[in-house]
Amino acid sequence: MKHLTYIVLFFSMVCSAQIDPVKQDSTEVHYMIIEGDSIPVTSIDLDEVLVLPNLNFKDREARIRYLVLKRKTLKVYPYAKLAAERLKQLQNRLDNLERKRDKKRYAKIIQNYIEDEFSAELKKLTKTEGQILVKLIHRQTGKTTFDLIRELRSGWRAFWFNNTASLFNISLKREFNPIEVQEDYLIEDILQRAFQNEILKRQEPAFDIDFYACVNKWSEAKS
Repeated sequence: MKHLTYIVLFFSMVCSAQIDPVKQDSTEVHYMIIEGDSIPVTSIDLDEVLVLPNLNFKDREARIRYLVLKRKTLKVYPYAKLAAERLKQLQNRLDNLERKRDKKRYAKIIQNYIEDEFSAELKKLTKTEGQILVKLIHRQTGKTTFDLIRELRSGWRAFWFNNTASLFNISLKREFNPIEVQEDYLIEDILQRAFQNEILKRQEPAFDIDFYACVNKWSEAKS
């Protein structure tokens, strides 16, 4: 009887010991394969997202100017983006050609193609839209429109284009500089909002733009 009591007590202790323990908080571990090795990663890298400031205008006139600039920027940005893509294709192709004659012939084909592709549409732009396009081409390619024409054609042709454009208050040498020019900052603001809202397809600029530095500068200037 005494042995039976011990056996019952023993099985009671074993059964109580088999109760599932409380689960501890844990971090799910993912693995990245780098050169054949599995490396544990406890976090996931996310794309950087700009936190855009609220739009505040000092008066109705300022708000209307912004909306007009927005309409024109959204209209011409696709042309600047396409120009950057075409120039990149041109450069990649030229890098793979060895003979100078082949490079010159291919460059001529691309030049004519770009001009034919853009000429009809660009004639429809107003002078302010044309100037915004010149700025955005610099943003997307890192080169002014004047320099691009000079490289694709000749220095004289670039000079002639610039003088012609100057009659309409358009400078082909204009750069995109949002930290120094308030209109350029507003254009950058418009682009960033359009990218986040998927109105425009994002294409990274050819050079670094510190958007928050621009926000801080022009916010202080407004104050």
